[in-house]
Amino acid sequence: MKNIQQKQRGFTLIEVMVVVVILGILAAILVPKVMDRPDQARKTKARQDIRALEAALNLYKLDNYVYPTTDQGLEALIQEPSSPEPANWKAGGYLDRLPLDPWQQPYLFLSPGDNGTIDIFSLGPDQVPSDDDIGNWALQ
Repeated sequence: MKNIQQKQRGFTLIEVMVVVVILGILAAILVPKVMDRPDQARKTKARQDIRALEAALNLYKLDNYVYPTTDQGLEALIQEPSSPEPANWKAGGYLDRLPLDPWQQPYLFLSPGDNGTIDIFSLGPDQVPSDDDIGNWALQ
């Protein structure tokens, strides 16, 4: 009978250490880039919500000839306001529900706003008026 020798092959400790170091370097480079994405996603969602609210407000204006007042707020899109009563409020409303911004706060509404028509905005992650506010005045 032939003597069969099996040669066991494996990784040396040095090889394993080199792979771990390479993975650590890659993680140090990639993790900061990936971790920035959730904040960008939240801002993108806020912009999309603001566009949808603006479209609903434009439909409201088409039916009623004016935007809701600041006091009536965005709630006028889901529930008929009582004072002043809109001329042709659409039965069922203009939205099923009002979205919250990505930071779980209601969107804010001014009519007339600073730009002369309407302002729809979120105060952003810090929830105070500042440069990081996201509003329809900055959308393209």
